Amino acid sequence: MKVFCIIPALNEEKTIGQVIARVKPFVDEIVVVDDGSSDSTVEISAKAGATVLEHLINRGQGASLETGNLYALKNGAEIVLHFDADGQFVPEEINDLLKPIIMGEAEVVFGSRFLGRPSNMPFFKKNIIMPIARLVNKVLLNLSLSDPQSGLRVFSRPALEKIRIEQDRMAHASEILYKVSFYKLKIKEVPATVIYTEFGQSFSGGVRIVKDLLLAKFLDN
Repeated sequence: MKVFCIIPALNEEKTIGQVIARVKPFVDEIVVVDDGSSDSTVEISAKAGATVLEHLINRGQGASLETGNLYALKNGAEIVLHFDADGQFVPEEINDLLKPIIMGEAEVVFGSRFLGRPSNMPFFKKNIIMPIARLVNKVLLNLSLSDPQSGLRVFSRPALEKIRIEQDRMAHASEILYKVSFYKLKIKEVPATVIYTEFGQSFSGGVRIVKDLLLAKFLDN
């Protein structure tokens, strides 16, 4: 099955080359969507062997993922993986994420930071924000997810054809969950390692996550 990896990137010259090199063995094509970077992200990505799509101005992570999704669908992707450019995810776990799709056990797979793999998630985010987000997900979307804001996702082609990301910036994560619930897509979580290099989850950032979850219930499908 043809697997495309979509990596949104904004000024990630320090990590993008290594991320591409480590992801390559596990997918058929890597698509870096550069979101108006002012550094060497585009050049490094191209040299590392990725397909590079460019936004001339910064449009947001949601818009970057949608650009990548549309490219992947147009070019025959059967499975699409969302992966971060900053080195927080572990490429060697990609096969674990792909397996439920390949085996027909799920249409959408989320990597979870709460299923036993090591994590140094900031205390406030882990113990305050995430429990609230889980509750909101359950009450509003009827989704019981251990990790309610995971950016590590895999979609089957039929699932991705139903999910159009219209929220250009960070609310896209909640929009995806809303549409997964709306279309009653079969989901599965698998353990994922996330390595935090910065501990900047502020109170206002946590409030935004919860607000986005609340708004997701009312987004148009």
